[in-house]
Amino acid sequence: QVQLVESGGGSVQTGGSLTLSCHVTGTIFGIRIMAWYRETPGNERELVAIAPVDDVRSYADFVKGRFTISRDDDTKTVLLQMNNLKPEDTGLYYCNVFNFDGYPYWGQGTQVSVSS
Repeated sequence: QVQLVESGGGSVQTGGSLTLSCHVTGTIFGIRIMAWYRETPGNERELVAIAPVDDVRSYADFVKGRFTISRDDDTKTVLLQMNNLKPEDTGLYYCNVFNFDGYPYWGQGTQVSVSS
């Protein structure tokens, strides 16, 4: 059974940094896409950053220059380095992966809280 185990959330002040980690466990044959989404208060789930195995990384405009996504296919891990955090970054962050069959898997979410 495939599971996505997330860690690294927490509480920081404005301008602080956090690194989110997501490790994929279980048997999965080929991870095409690894990504991070978030749900901020009052908003729907939105894409933060995406790392396709066969394309360039891309970011939502609201995190460009502050967040960096990286993936390690040997360990089936995806990281989200978040710098210069702002109160509007507060929310629940979800790890997401797609295999080559297009089947999506989701983590349980990890809370990020940024105080002013």
